[in-house]
Amino acid sequence: MLQKLIMINLKDNLKVLMLPVSLILVLSFSRLIPHPYNFTPILAVGVFGGFYFKNYILSLFIVIISMFVGDLVIGFHNTMFFTYSALAIATGIGMLIKKLNFKEIVLSGFASSVIFFLITNFGSWLTMAMYEKSFSGLLQSYIMGIPFFHNTLIATMLFSSLTYFVFLRLKGKFIYN
Repeated sequence: MLQKLIMINLKDNLKVLMLPVSLILVLSFSRLIPHPYNFTPILAVGVFGGFYFKNYILSLFIVIISMFVGDLVIGFHNTMFFTYSALAIATGIGMLIKKLNFKEIVLSGFASSVIFFLITNFGSWLTMAMYEKSFSGLLQSYIMGIPFFHNTLIATMLFSSLTYFVFLRLKGKFIYN
């Protein structure tokens, strides 16, 4: 009797996890398709994972593994620590979303993009020889990063919005309300 109850509960939990995990995997593997620099859904994955799972360790694990799998294929780089740190913060921002609505998606996507820009460009300045290790070198790294920020912001807003609308549309098919 107890074993049957555990199996039913496990089956229900798997059904509840199917949609968010599927969305996250699809978005994460899209990093491997040719795309403009920084035009990826990974920040949207972090925000959505943080919102949906409400478990920081689980959400962060999913985002970091998604990013790491892509990095195994694309290649490792000197700013990985900074990139992954920014993703960890984006996941935390997702956990702050109380109710999933479009306004929260836009605000969390914008905040995540700005934080990602600040952290990763600081990492570029710190680790790359092309930047002088001075305040003017730091400013130069931020100026040089502006085209990447543009792509990050547009991609995050696009993929966050897409995830939001797909989640709302399919939620009833996979999740008990």
